[in-house]
Amino acid sequence: MSTTPRRLRAAGKWLLSLPAVLFLAGNVNAGEAFPLGTKQDPKDILLELNEKVDSDYLDAPQKILSMPNNPAYWDAEDGKELFNQKRGPKNASLANCDFGQGPGKLKGAYAKMPRYFEDTGRVMNPERRLVYCMKTLQGFSEDSKAVQNRGELKQMLTYIASQSNGYEWAPSMNHPMEKAMRDAGEAMFYRRAGKLDQNCATCHYEPGTNVRASAMPSVKIPEEWTKAVSWPAFRLGKRDIRSPYQRMRGCYYQMRKGLLQPRTDAAVAMQTFWLDAARGQPAILPDLKR
Repeated sequence: MSTTPRRLRAAGKWLLSLPAVLFLAGNVNAGEAFPLGTKQDPKDILLELNEKVDSDYLDAPQKILSMPNNPAYWDAEDGKELFNQKRGPKNASLANCDFGQGPGKLKGAYAKMPRYFEDTGRVMNPERRLVYCMKTLQGFSEDSKAVQNRGELKQMLTYIASQSNGYEWAPSMNHPMEKAMRDAGEAMFYRRAGKLDQNCATCHYEPGTNVRASAMPSVKIPEEWTKAVSWPAFRLGKRDIRSPYQRMRGCYYQMRKGLLQPRTDAAVAMQTFWLDAARGQPAILPDLKR
């Protein structure tokens, strides 16, 4: 357990800015204080990807320098505490939650999701599965404060994701429903709609695309795309951790499309396509983004 009180760590994140993170770079390695899924440092993963392709998106000094000081490790630490804490009407922890590799086995599990689960008859992404376990193992209801607390859900997701750092993305495609989800997500990705008549490919298809002077990752370049879909991630601009769902919702808002709801088939389908497009590339979890 961390010696730094949770409230103090949260306050510290709000004080962070890009200059502050860059100033600390090289002096403090937050990742050393929290065990990730592999011993490979997220910064080293990013550097290796950068060597493989000529990419303005990956070759950004502020991203590389700030990786060792990612405040998301604090969220992962808090998430680990919540995950193993006995809570709910059943006074149980989530230590026996099965994310596809057996109860309590988290190493590499996040990188192999979304996937079909026999016990629910549904394809589930990590957030949907986490809430399912909170209901079945801990006895929480859908409208309980615990399930509706997105801050705590993000912290637990960050912890679960951290155990897949460095693992290759390999969402399961063994069940017909998994393939159907992937195909539905692909259709959503390329479907133009909304007041602006845009789709995800508007920003994320052609290599070298820039939006407001920012280099955009291309779904056609797996080395770029793995960083793009490595969520949860700490957003320097937001000074907070962000989940995969929040990234989807943000893009939908920017395209002026309808509001995407969390843990729905639509959200699961989009994430399935995202991660299938990054298949074989190492996950950077948790990531740090501008």
